[in-house]
Amino acid sequence: MAGLAALFLITFVIRTYYIPSISMIPTLTVHDVLLVDEVAYRFGSPHTGDVAVFMPPIPSEGNAFVKRVIGVPGDTLRIDDGIVYRNGIALAEPYENQQPKYDLEIKNYEIYVDGEPLDPKTADVPAKRFWQAPNRIPDGFYFMLGDNRNYSDDSHVWGFAQAKKITGRAFLIIWPFGRVRVLR
Repeated sequence: MAGLAALFLITFVIRTYYIPSISMIPTLTVHDVLLVDEVAYRFGSPHTGDVAVFMPPIPSEGNAFVKRVIGVPGDTLRIDDGIVYRNGIALAEPYENQQPKYDLEIKNYEIYVDGEPLDPKTADVPAKRFWQAPNRIPDGFYFMLGDNRNYSDDSHVWGFAQAKKITGRAFLIIWPFGRVRVLR
């Protein structure tokens, strides 16, 4: 019976993910293995600060991404002189490895990085009709950043993550044993 319960959990509720890159340093390092709750977002929405697993909006050979949720639908967001501002308030980001070396702003139904809009052919920036306001994250979309900001392909490169592509919330590092800890 315990074996069936474990099989059910591993198949439908909890998955493991291996970290292959430096994009989430210092929170996650190369070779970390995570437990991910795949039910968390079926009954609720991602929250700012969550470490989420999702399919990226750009083709990436089918590999899931792991990034931090920085902005949720309805938020304003900008990065100015290395500081991230959500809804006009500078974020305290103890998990950040280094401040971003780019400026960013969501305005006029676009995401601007260093004054240039992301190309909708290579980034997920929905058409104007899907936005509720020209400077707020649209419903059904999230803004994701790696903690290692200058070494992360994230929303500053490929636009928003769609809610329907967010598959789970990472909650525990289980390997290597010296790094076992709960994520937040």
